[in-house]
Amino acid sequence: MPSARPLPLDPAARRATLLTAAAALLPLLLQLPGALQGGLGATAVAVALLTWRRPLPGALRLLLALALVGLVLASSRFSLGRDTGCALLAAMIALKPAETFTLRDARSLVGFALFAPFATFLLDQGPLSLLLGLLAALLALATLQRLADLEAGAPDPAPPLWRRLAATGRLLAVGLPLALATFWLVPRLGAPLWGIPERALARPGLSDRMSPGQWLDLIGDERPALRARFFGPVPARQQLYWRGPVLWDFDGRTWWQLRWPPGIAPAPFDAGPPHWDYEIELEPTDRRQLVALDLPLAAPDGATLAPDHGLQALRPQTSVSRWRLRSAAPRHHQPHLPRALRALALRLPEGYNPRTVALGRQWRAEAGGDDAAVVRRALAWIRRDFAYTLETPLPGRHAVDEFLFDTRAGFCEHFSSAFAVLMRAAGVPARVVTGYAGGYRNPIGDYWLVRRSDAHAWTEVWLRGRGWVRVDPTAAVAPERIYDTIGDRLPGADGLLGGLGGGARSLVDVGDWLRRGWNDFVLGFDARRQERLLSGLGVQRLDGAHLVLLFAACAALALAWMLWLSARGERERDPVLRAWHALGRRYRRLGLEREPHEPAGAWAARVAAARPDLGPALRELSHRFSEWRYAVGEPGGRTARALAQALRRHRPTPAPSASQGPGRATPPGERR
Repeated sequence: MPSARPLPLDPAARRATLLTAAAALLPLLLQLPGALQGGLGATAVAVALLTWRRPLPGALRLLLALALVGLVLASSRFSLGRDTGCALLAAMIALKPAETFTLRDARSLVGFALFAPFATFLLDQGPLSLLLGLLAALLALATLQRLADLEAGAPDPAPPLWRRLAATGRLLAVGLPLALATFWLVPRLGAPLWGIPERALARPGLSDRMSPGQWLDLIGDERPALRARFFGPVPARQQLYWRGPVLWDFDGRTWWQLRWPPGIAPAPFDAGPPHWDYEIELEPTDRRQLVALDLPLAAPDGATLAPDHGLQALRPQTSVSRWRLRSAAPRHHQPHLPRALRALALRLPEGYNPRTVALGRQWRAEAGGDDAAVVRRALAWIRRDFAYTLETPLPGRHAVDEFLFDTRAGFCEHFSSAFAVLMRAAGVPARVVTGYAGGYRNPIGDYWLVRRSDAHAWTEVWLRGRGWVRVDPTAAVAPERIYDTIGDRLPGADGLLGGLGGGARSLVDVGDWLRRGWNDFVLGFDARRQERLLSGLGVQRLDGAHLVLLFAACAALALAWMLWLSARGERERDPVLRAWHALGRRYRRLGLEREPHEPAGAWAARVAAARPDLGPALRELSHRFSEWRYAVGEPGGRTARALAQALRRHRPTPAPSASQGPGRATPPGERR
């Protein structure tokens, strides 16, 4: 038997299909690098326009596919990661309209495009990605309904917009209760069963190394890095140093974090008052590096504390995470430095920065054994002769020499590196600490916001009797660049109504507060939060068995809701069927309803025997309904609309009572 010929798409159905594919592709494109966004977006538009009437030649489609694969791999530096896979998915969706001309092709494109919003959540889980994904899902359901109408043979498969949206809303309402029950009540694992592939291109963030020019992108990035909420005393702004990776090794150009052997305890320090108790909400970085207020007292669950008090998570931070921490300012930090660490904190590579090395040795000879005097002399020189700027050229081989003796201008990366090298050359143990400095207090929610642009690097020197001491040479030159954040420079910062009336500042406050709420109630809903789900009702902890029972009960209710809505929607999906069932309900009030097993013609004959005055009209309607329902031909169009209108207009009247005289109709079973 020959197969049926594929049903071609009409222009309206093709437009709806392409619009759905574009809506599904948009959230994924927004998470890709700029070059890929432009290239894949332009390709999708060009393919849709060029193939509107006829398909592209196969050779041209092959060349386009190879070009897009090459663009994706080149953008990811030929590294494979989840961002590379998502970009390849976007490229395939951009090319798919080139072969979309039949009903089957359209359904394939819609289904394939829906993978894009799901892939977006591998790269970003923010509210904008969710809203765009929901919009794509709504459009996909509406488009699939349009395609079903086209397959049914209706000449005009486009009912009014409100009716199509209402039908789509009913479809969503069918599955929403079960989806919510699954999200809140399915027992969650404390750790994932499998790992998420790493990104091919790392997100901007703190790294285990620091090279000249590496921080320019980070310092110019105004996106949030972390949010902190304090329980009790809040540190002064000058104490807001968020400690990250500590860099010890220096090869003449790049500083590296030390790889500590396992089992070494953190260096001891005398913690002075006050102690700060706080919670950090850390944005995803795809790295294990964590930050804490200088200095953390202990590592939280799921993290380790290095001997230099740098925190690392046990797993890469691919999503928003929360950490409860306690910190204190040290009075004495490792007052006894082991010989091996002292040698490491004094080591400099041979053949680099000869002028800096010579100056350090000169200062050592002049200061004798007074290390603090060397530190004070260096700070006074920097404060007097140096300037802060982001406009710095990439240095040559002797980067520190060029900064200290030629340019004398730079930002924290230059100041901290040069200061540490100068101290080591003078015989003062030194290391570079990276992290963030400062922060902005959001009055809406009472928490501190630290942005990626607050990234900072400072120096720690070891002084006899005091141990490691923080020295920030950048703050000596430009303290306003360290402690003043973008929030202080926004227009309206001194508005009459404070945080709620400051124009642009209040918008930033509200927007970040909403994002924090999203992180708290959605992204931060983990296994521990799930156990305390009913704590407000007096149930302090829900174990796995309780969660399973709750989910089973809610799932049963949700399935009953789904079955009721589905059955109701099945009965009333078609306007003609809806009008036919409504007609049966009107006859029910007369005691003449149609039995479920009764054909339309038999029902009309039974009604005519009981009520001759209603028989002719009902016989005609039942005949037209049977022809529409079972005859071979086109089920939709004007005929269906006319039949539905006729069914709705037919209103059977009750039989006349005996008091109405000789003209009354004979009730069923009554003889004249």
